[in-house]
Amino acid sequence: MPRGAPRRRVSSPPPPPPPEVRFLVRDGGARLAYVARPGAGPTVVFLGGYASDMTGTKACYLEAWCRDRGQAFLRFDYQGHGLSSGRLVDGTIGAWRDDALAVLGKCVAGPVLLVGSSMGAWVMLLAARAAPERVHALVGVAAAPDFTEDLLWGRLGEDQRDALRRDGVIHLPSSYGEPLPFTWRLVEDGRHHLVLRTPIDLPGPVRLLHGTRDLDVPWETSWRLAEAIRGRDVSLTLVKGGEHRLSEPHELSLLGAVIASLL
Repeated sequence: MPRGAPRRRVSSPPPPPPPEVRFLVRDGGARLAYVARPGAGPTVVFLGGYASDMTGTKACYLEAWCRDRGQAFLRFDYQGHGLSSGRLVDGTIGAWRDDALAVLGKCVAGPVLLVGSSMGAWVMLLAARAAPERVHALVGVAAAPDFTEDLLWGRLGEDQRDALRRDGVIHLPSSYGEPLPFTWRLVEDGRHHLVLRTPIDLPGPVRLLHGTRDLDVPWETSWRLAEAIRGRDVSLTLVKGGEHRLSEPHELSLLGAVIASLL
């Protein structure tokens, strides 16, 4: 470029438009919000944690990751979460499993690679057990199966247990904002869906990621899960210093690499 000539500004291409949020209307009128991107199969489906939604860091990272690779992707909100209808305090593990199965049945074609975060990993396991023919692989991030029994009920004092049974709901401090409600109905329903008490038969490979500094769900929970799953293609990766969210850049890159190895 000649000296003194005006520099041409090289602009970056505009970002892709935000995907359209769609709604699946279930029997009974519940509306489940979801975002789907087309691409090659299997479809990567993200299942979020308790009181989380589909706009979280991991969900959005995976959407961009899949878009860049031409991979099909879907994220959604359970009832009582995000843009879906309902109230969090009315939800149960069984209901959220049924939400996941409804989305898999109506919004996704072909095999799926399920990525479950925290409680979402419990929902993932239940959905995989109910529809094994759809599952290509499973990835659990800070998996929290059976958390209502082991990490909620098991940590409450007697006074708190009495209050939960008496009032039907208890609010507990959260590291991520306002105290969260947990209901007696959630605990009771969770006891019908416990998975760590017996061997677990699952289709396809299973990969588990867990941080060693997870203060919400100890990494030993993922170890118990790995031990409970029948089959040899199961592995657990511990992330030194990783916290519950596992949403730091290097942790997200690890998640992407694990998924890539399964595709």
